[in-house]
Amino acid sequence: MPAPANTLEILSLLFATAAVFGLISVRWLRLPITIGTMLLAVLLSVVLTQTAGRIPGAQQAAVDLLRQIDFGSVILNGMLPLLLFAAAFLLDLKQLLREKLWVVVMSTVGTALSFLLVSGLMSLLSGGRIPWIECLIFGALVSPTDPIAVVEMLSRVGVPPRIQAQLAGESLFNDGVGAVLFLTVLDVATGRTPTPVAVTGTLAAEAGGGILLGVLAAWITSHLMRRVDNYQVDILFTIMLALGGYAVASRLHLSAPLEAVVAGIALRHFNHGVSSARIAHDDVKSFWKVIDEIQNSILFVMMGFVALSIGLDMATWRAGVSAILSVNLVRLACVAALLRLVRLLQPAHRSSVFVLTWGGLRGGLSIALALAVPESLGRSWILGATYILVVFSIVVQGTSMDWFLRRSARKRAEA
Repeated sequence: MPAPANTLEILSLLFATAAVFGLISVRWLRLPITIGTMLLAVLLSVVLTQTAGRIPGAQQAAVDLLRQIDFGSVILNGMLPLLLFAAAFLLDLKQLLREKLWVVVMSTVGTALSFLLVSGLMSLLSGGRIPWIECLIFGALVSPTDPIAVVEMLSRVGVPPRIQAQLAGESLFNDGVGAVLFLTVLDVATGRTPTPVAVTGTLAAEAGGGILLGVLAAWITSHLMRRVDNYQVDILFTIMLALGGYAVASRLHLSAPLEAVVAGIALRHFNHGVSSARIAHDDVKSFWKVIDEIQNSILFVMMGFVALSIGLDMATWRAGVSAILSVNLVRLACVAALLRLVRLLQPAHRSSVFVLTWGGLRGGLSIALALAVPESLGRSWILGATYILVVFSIVVQGTSMDWFLRRSARKRAEA
């Protein structure tokens, strides 16, 4: 029996796969790198599964390798701090401030509404076969839009800046609400019954503490960056902020994702107006763009291979199709209803119901949460349905959004 692969071998294989799949995606498939790499990884997983009897040991070797990667831990405690910080740090702050009302309403009220409505629709479409508590768990983990998938999609399609800020801002800030909902439902499912007051208090404490920590850490980092004219040191300070702030927030039981987002935004704010002689703005931004793109490629390859460890039987496929219908119908209803509310409060507000609905992607964060669900609470169907939803979201919605926007731009140009 061959020895388990070590960390260096696993990383080498992941980067080699991402590079080869990226080449195929760009040169022959003409697809965005992230979508192409994930699609190819999914197809390879399906081929390995279907040919397990003809190629002895191939599928098992791939499954054994995959089991050595703790997908949930790699995302939540490895990639997420850097990806969230990069997305927030590179965000257009002026546009985000203009769209703050929509971001606040959609990331709080929209997430809570989506949680309730998706849970109800999943229970209804299952004909009552799925226990209500399992539907609530599923609704909680898929209600927040995924900042990694959304920001990656926005970086390559021609969405107007105001809608970029609306979609990216919502996806960056709704994780805190979704995480508290998910943990609360898990507490109820395991016998603990937190009161509404306790849930509200927990949300306020975790979110408020994460925001304060992010601002304070960014302020300290900004002042340290001003004390030296060296781009390498500036970059090291930003990495320290991205990883260190997230680690401290996790240790203090605060909202670590919210801390990372606020730290990225606050650092840009504190550094604004400081001359390039004091802080290497362009070098730092270029570094975080590269980090964001490389991590996304690796993440999407990993998500594609997760299919090897999921039992996709007919019941799971039904749950996955129900999830696609439920999540997108609820997203449309929430966007349309809350958009009317925002326009009553802010008549000059401009948005696109279609882009905001179809651009609310789900991604690796939902899969990571699904992996944390206990087996006794429907982990099998929840993970399978979440995976089908995520693949549809990234491959179908992400690709068609690009096509739709380019077609619309051509029509406007012709007109």
